[in-house]
Amino acid sequence: VQLQASGGGLVQAGGSLGLSCAASGLSLVDYAMGWFRQAPGKEREFVAAISWNGGVTYYGDSVKGRFIISRDNAKNTVYLQMNSLEPEDTAIYYCAAAGNSRITTTPEGYRYWGQGTEVTVSS
Repeated sequence: VQLQASGGGLVQAGGSLGLSCAASGLSLVDYAMGWFRQAPGKEREFVAAISWNGGVTYYGDSVKGRFIISRDNAKNTVYLQMNSLEPEDTAIYYCAAAGNSRITTTPEGYRYWGQGTEVTVSS
């Protein structure tokens, strides 16, 4: 099982980035998916989650209204569109597949994790 996150990079404050998470070795249609992030010296933070069919989404308070999570089960890929980026969004972003189809916002609820992609927002 592998989750490959991509799309990170350097962007100015106010800009946008789109992250992708491509899965291999499992069919994402069976799993709720999530994005977390971890900044240097901080704990891993919940960013967004999406149900198996995309019908339900949750967002962390710090990104609500700016980030959008989506999925394409036919492509076995989950996305995170990040808009109005702020320096505080600088972190390594991880995608994760939940232990089942139930959506959850806690790291303990996720079984598979990607390697992370780095996002840096300059002021």
